[in-house]
Amino acid sequence: MTASLDSRTRWIALIVLCMGDLMIVLDTTIVNVALPSIGEDLGFSDTSLAWVVNAYLLTFGGFLLLGGRLGDLFGHRKLFLIGLTLFTAASLACGLASSQEMLIGARAVQGLGGAVVAVVALSLVMTLFTEPRERAKAMGVIGFVASGGGSIGVVLGGVLTDVLDWHWIFLVNIPVGALVVVLCLKLMPADGEPLFEGRLDVAGAVTVTTALMLAVYAIVNGNDTGWSSAQTLGMLAAAAVLVAVFIRIEARSRSPLMPLGLFKLRNVATAQVVGVLWAAAMFAWFFLSALYLQLVLGYSPLEVGLAFLPGNIVMGVLSVGVSAKLVMRFGFKAPLGVGLGFAAIGLLLFARAPVGGSFLVDVLPGMLLMGFGAGIAFNPVLLAAMSDVEPKDAGLASGLVNTAFMMGGALGLAVLASIADSRSSHLLADGESLTAALTSGYHVAFVVGALFAAGAAIIGATLLRSPPAPAEADLEVPQRVEEQRPAAEERVLA
Repeated sequence: MTASLDSRTRWIALIVLCMGDLMIVLDTTIVNVALPSIGEDLGFSDTSLAWVVNAYLLTFGGFLLLGGRLGDLFGHRKLFLIGLTLFTAASLACGLASSQEMLIGARAVQGLGGAVVAVVALSLVMTLFTEPRERAKAMGVIGFVASGGGSIGVVLGGVLTDVLDWHWIFLVNIPVGALVVVLCLKLMPADGEPLFEGRLDVAGAVTVTTALMLAVYAIVNGNDTGWSSAQTLGMLAAAAVLVAVFIRIEARSRSPLMPLGLFKLRNVATAQVVGVLWAAAMFAWFFLSALYLQLVLGYSPLEVGLAFLPGNIVMGVLSVGVSAKLVMRFGFKAPLGVGLGFAAIGLLLFARAPVGGSFLVDVLPGMLLMGFGAGIAFNPVLLAAMSDVEPKDAGLASGLVNTAFMMGGALGLAVLASIADSRSSHLLADGESLTAALTSGYHVAFVVGALFAAGAAIIGATLLRSPPAPAEADLEVPQRVEEQRPAAEERVLA
């Protein structure tokens, strides 16, 4: 694929991939702002309204591994277009939904399309950019989209819901999705022969997809149904049994969906652990800090989104302009350790934000440190997760790291929200005011989140193996060749 694309076209193609990936990331947060309006308009109860979010998360988390392997089997470009078309069509159905059933069903289809787009986009980036320095820079861009898109969704959701109505948080995807499809067809050459030549492991696909869906459902509903309830424990147990069955199937399969030897690769295995811990801290921070701003400081949804912008700007500058240089200079370990270390400090700053806190003193410093940490850390995590695998397994590796982030984020959010709620409930029972009880609960959760981030920093800095850094002269050779090629062609023609 890369042979037929010049440097300028590759970077334009990256922007197109980021546009598609951004739609997927936005839809995980943009809906949250509009939930009250959706519930009132379609008559959702508080319990059933959660399915507007959960239906998306269920299929998104469940199909990440399968989507990645399908890309390896049938072609990454083809699967990207299929996933994007499915997501866009489901967005139209969501925007036109006039009943609870139609909206929830369309959200489930959205999650399926989103899972395919998310994993295949990362595989396409690895395929488009093979030169180490360009690949590091491109992964920084896609990492910023993946980590910073959630904040943009809060702002956009607030604007669209206030100015128009909730239908437009879905309908806005239609022109963007159509444009990305057209540009993808124009910019990216058709897939060649599939890199993965085996057949689809149907038994493995069914077991692991079912296991992931059961696990996601149990986790996202754990706080409501109770972590010790028969439903939660039963689903987690069933998911564990299916994972054991899946491992047995893969060990015997001639063409496994997920070769178990991947987990013998140190960077692949370590990146999954780091991804789980980091996502657990990041997702919970985003959710709980937004609650602190709304319920304690009295911010509107739009003001909450704007409060995240300074951190997003720092994150974007570092992801695109600095992180790649750090990885090329120091490898994976140092940038990851430093970035996650700063994120842990940012979380600790939020753990001291008072009831009557001010934005400049109590919120902005933590936001900036979180932006700094994420801007540096996401690039080495993604590169490490993909660095040791063969091209034929790129889609699977992408599915693995996306699954790690998804499961870590869902589990971290559920656990830390439960910790915060338990602490707040005890203080309310002891006669504390609502804002004081909420703030104290958030403080405990932020401290636990800081421990997650610190643990991820230590594991990554200790266990990751950085690839040998290419010499500076070697990195400049391709550029000099490209610069000299037009002049050489002119001499030949003359």
